[in-house]
Amino acid sequence: METMTCKQLGGACDVEFKAETFDEIAQLSQQHGNEMFQKEDEAHLNAMNKMQKMMQAPNGMQEWMDKKRNEFNSI
Repeated sequence: METMTCKQLGGACDVEFKAETFDEIAQLSQQHGNEMFQKEDEAHLNAMNKMQKMMQAPNGMQEWMDKKRNEFNSI
């Protein structure tokens, strides 16, 4: 079981996600992001806007996923 935080994944807080695979971590992070979006949490909304801009670049999403997957695998 490995752990990554919301901040490590580009978010705004220290909530920890624990899972066996990066894909599971990503899913937990997405659920957390959806909850924060529904609560209109300003810090998380700002982080989401920054990530959205970065991911609009060509290959931005794939590069981000590869980088975070590598971080997970090196834990």
